[in-house]
Order: sequence, then structure tokens, then C-alpha cells
Amino acid sequence: MPHLRTVNQLTIADRIWAERIYLILGALFIASLVVGNLIFQKFFSWNFFGLYTFEISVGILPYPITFLITDIISEVYGKKKANRVVTAGIFASFFSLLIVWVATAVPATAWSPIGDSLFNEVFGATAIAVLASTIAYLLAQYIDIQIFHFWKRLTKGKYLWLRNNFSTFTSQFVDTFSVLFLLCSFGKIDWALFGSLLLSGFLFKVLIAILDTPFLYLSVFALRKRFRLKMGEELTDGSGNR
Repeated sequence: MPHLRTVNQLTIADRIWAERIYLILGALFIASLVVGNLIFQKFFSWNFFGLYTFEISVGILPYPITFLITDIISEVYGKKKANRVVTAGIFASFFSLLIVWVATAVPATAWSPIGDSLFNEVFGATAIAVLASTIAYLLAQYIDIQIFHFWKRLTKGKYLWLRNNFSTFTSQFVDTFSVLFLLCSFGKIDWALFGSLLLSGFLFKVLIAILDTPFLYLSVFALRKRFRLKMGEELTDGSGNR
């Protein structure tokens, strides 16, 4: 069980900053999630130093950010706070879907720079994308948080790189497999591309997870120093909620 430090033990200024940082991290998380759902239909290839050519959706680009953010929140603010951000992301995804649905239903004027057909072509698959990514996201994020805290308890708050990468590798595979399976099932992507896109998507996310480990260490170090947290210690409110 991680050690807890209540916000009541912080100065008023530190309490305000703790809440501000949490809100900023949450906002970045939700923005990354929603944008990823909206831009997923564009695919690109990337030659990684001649070793491997990735073929991935641009929607994958902001997704590693979401896992980095939940790992930061999990480490500093605790499991419940991380789950709250994930839940908020679900509501944001469905709300963005509602906005796109209304925008699609409203007919374009004759002089509109973007007509109905082009708008529908770009955003027409958003409903399927949001449904697929939300289901995959739910599975992946909750798995990520559970595994992260399992390893945190097991290692007594040490080896941050281990729980960060192990939880992210597992959850990213679940996320990539689930969203591609659903998109192929709904006919948005050809089944013949499933294997190559799964490999490319997973390897890309693994690469980004490895590269973002220094940023995780830097962020956690800065927050621990700012709020005087010991190794494995988490912020909690006075009621015991983390």
C-alpha cells in the first residue's frame, strides 16, 4: 500500500498548485483523446532508420501522451485520481461525438467552403471511431492503471521505469488490437491490413513508451520535489480519497 500525504499537510499555495497541475494534466489527456478520435482516418508511413517502416494512423500520435499522463497522475495523485481522468475522457469522447453528429445533420449553405459530402467523408466514420476507440481505451487505460499500481505495490514504490513500461506495453497492445478489430469488424478497415497495422501500431507505441520514460521521470521528480513527496508517496485529500 503506497504512503499517503494529505493535501492538508501542504501549504495553501501548494494545494492550489496541486489542483492546477492535476487539471492541466487532465485537460491535456482529454484533448489528446478527443483529437485522436477525430483525425484517425489519415494514415502515413514512417521509415525508422531503415530498420522498419511504420504504417499507422495519425490518430495514434496523441495516444501515447494519454498513457504518459495517466502514469504521472497514478504515481503522484494515486489510482482513484487517474481513474477519474479516464472516466472524464469517456464523457468527453461521447460529447464530441454528439457535436459531430449535430454538425453533420445541419445542411451546408451553397457558399460554404466545406460542403456536406466532404464533411461527411472526413467525419462520417467518427461515430464508429469513437465507439471503437472508447471500448479499446476503456480496456487499455484501466488495465494500464491496474498493472501500474500492482507493480508499484510489488516494488514498494521503486523502479518507476519498470511499472511504466510494463503497464504501457500491455495496455497498448490491448488498445491497438481492440480498436483495429472493431474497425475491421465495422468494415472501416480491410481485414487484410489487420496484421500489418497491429504490428506497426503496437511497435510504434512501444517505441514511444520507451522514449517517454525520461519525461515521466522528470515530471515525477519535479512534482515530488514541489510537494515534498517521498519515494512511493501519493497526494490524498483529507477524506482519504486519492
